[in-house]
Amino acid sequence: MTPSLLYALTGAGLIALGLYGFVTRSHLIRRVLAFNVIGSGVFLVFGALGHEGGITDPVPQALIITGIVVALSLTAFAAAMIARYAEDGGGGLDPDAEDAG
Repeated sequence: MTPSLLYALTGAGLIALGLYGFVTRSHLIRRVLAFNVIGSGVFLVFGALGHEGGITDPVPQALIITGIVVALSLTAFAAAMIARYAEDGGGGLDPDAEDAG
């Protein structure tokens, strides 16, 4: 098994795990974390696709680095929006509420 295939399979596993968490959890913070797991899986798959025959293409690497920066900023924005939603009395943030699953 080549390292590229291992990275691609690990990325596919992370995407599947994140999709499961996103669909089955109702807590907003957990959904944001599941979405970040999906993004990490996509980065791994994309990085594995950029490696072929011992030669690594620098374009996917640059796109992954850009994607990480965008994902970090959007995660911070989502956390701020969830905090504001909680301040306004919105639901979906009760830590004692049971998740489906």
